[in-house]
Amino acid sequence: MIKKISSVYFVGIGGIGMSAIARYYLQRGLVVAGYDRTPSALTRDLEREGALVHYEDSVAAIPEPCRDPQTTLVIYTPAIPESHSELQFFRAGGFDIQKRAQVLGTLTHDHKGLCVAGTHGKTTTSSMTAHLLHQSSVDCNAFLGGITKNYGTNYILAPESDYVVIEADEFDRSFHWLAPYATVITATDPDHLDIYGTEEAYLESFRHYTELIRPQGFLVMHTGLKMRPNVQPGVTTYTYSRSEGDFHAENIRIGGGEITFDLVSPLGPIADIQLGVPVSVNIENGIAAMALAQIAGLSADEIRRGMASFHGVERRFDFRVKNERKAYLSDYAHHPEELRKCIESIREVYAGKRIVGIFQPHLYTRTRDFYREFADALSLLDEVILTEIYPAREAPIPGVTSQLILNNLRPGVSGRLIRKADVLDVVRHADFDVLMTLGAGDLEDYSSEIAKIVETL
Repeated sequence: MIKKISSVYFVGIGGIGMSAIARYYLQRGLVVAGYDRTPSALTRDLEREGALVHYEDSVAAIPEPCRDPQTTLVIYTPAIPESHSELQFFRAGGFDIQKRAQVLGTLTHDHKGLCVAGTHGKTTTSSMTAHLLHQSSVDCNAFLGGITKNYGTNYILAPESDYVVIEADEFDRSFHWLAPYATVITATDPDHLDIYGTEEAYLESFRHYTELIRPQGFLVMHTGLKMRPNVQPGVTTYTYSRSEGDFHAENIRIGGGEITFDLVSPLGPIADIQLGVPVSVNIENGIAAMALAQIAGLSADEIRRGMASFHGVERRFDFRVKNERKAYLSDYAHHPEELRKCIESIREVYAGKRIVGIFQPHLYTRTRDFYREFADALSLLDEVILTEIYPAREAPIPGVTSQLILNNLRPGVSGRLIRKADVLDVVRHADFDVLMTLGAGDLEDYSSEIAKIVETL
C-alpha cells in the first residue's frame, strides 16, 4: 500500500516525530500536506520544503491531491482527538489511515532497525547513534525526536543504507508497531500513567516490546531495570551502564570542560573516547549509542571520530549562553528522573556555582502522579522557579497545580511560583551563575529572549 501512494496527509504535521516522516515523503517526491493547530518553526520549515500546511480544522482546507482514498495515505498522531473533523472525513471516506508508529514499523521491516526505547535518554541516544552511523562507511536513515545540531533536522535519508535509526516511543504503546533488529532500553521509570494506569502495565509494555526484536537480533538493556525481557530464541542480550554491565566506561577523565573515557565492550574495547557534548549523563547515552554502532559494524576509529564530533540536540543540554560570567541552557526534561540526571550533570560541570532552574510542568496527570518526585529532583537546585502547568492534550484537574511541587520542595530550598508571561522580567533580576529552563512545553518559546538577557548580565 505505502509504495503505491502519490500523496500523504498528516493530521498533526507539526509534531517532532510527524515532521520527520513528512520530510521522508517530501524527499521521495510525493505530495505532502497536513494540519496542525498552530504555526511553528517546524511547520514553517516544512512549508519552505514544499509541504502544504494549514492551521484550522477544516475539511475544505484539505488539498485536492489528498482527497482520493486510492492514492492518499493518512498519518495521524494519537494526540489528535477522534472528534477532529478532518480525521472523521478520512475515516468515513475509507482512506488508509495509520498512526505515525505504524509507518515507522513498516520501515523496520524493510531495513535493519536500530531502535532506542526508554523513559528518558531516547532522543540523545538515538541522535548519537544516527550521527555515528551517518558519518561512517555504514550510514543510516533516521527518524529522531529532536533537531540534531549536526544536521539541523530530525531526519536523515540514506537510500543505499540497510539501517534505520528510530526513537521508539512508548506513549500510546506506539513502539509495539516496530520490529527492531537491535534495540537499547535506557530506563523503565513509570511514565504516561494516563495511558497505562499502573507501573505494572507500563513494565509489561516494555516486556512485550522485547518480544518484537527480530530473530538473531540484539537487546542492549540498562542494568537494574525492573522489567524482565522476553526475547525470541537467537536474540543476543547485553547490559550496559556507566560503571558496570557488558558495555561500560572506565578511566573516566572530567576536567577543563572535557570528558574522556575508555569503552569496555564485548565487541572490542575502544580507548580515549571524547564526548562532543561534555556532560556526564552523555557518558551513559554514549555507551548505549556505541553499542548499537558496534553491532552495526562500525570500526573503533569511526566511533571515536563520531563521538567527538557529535554536537548534541536542540533542547537537550542546549547551551544558549556560555561565557566566563554566566551560562544558560535549555533542556526538554519533563520526567523526575530526567530532571535529576540533568541537574546532577550540570552540578558536576559547574561545581560550587549557584544554579537556578525555571521549570514548566508538562501535563496535569504527570504532575498529579509525580509531584513529590518532581519536588525531590528540583530540590537539587539552589533556587526553583515554577510556572503554571503546560496542559498539552489535557483538561485541567481540580487541585492539580504547580503549587503541589512547590509545597514539597526540601526544607531550606528556595522556591517560588511565577506566571509564564513574567519569565523575562524574572530572569533580569534573578541571582545565578547558571540558569536552566526545563520542560517539554512552550516555555522554550522564550529561550531566545532569555539568552539575550543573560548575555547582558
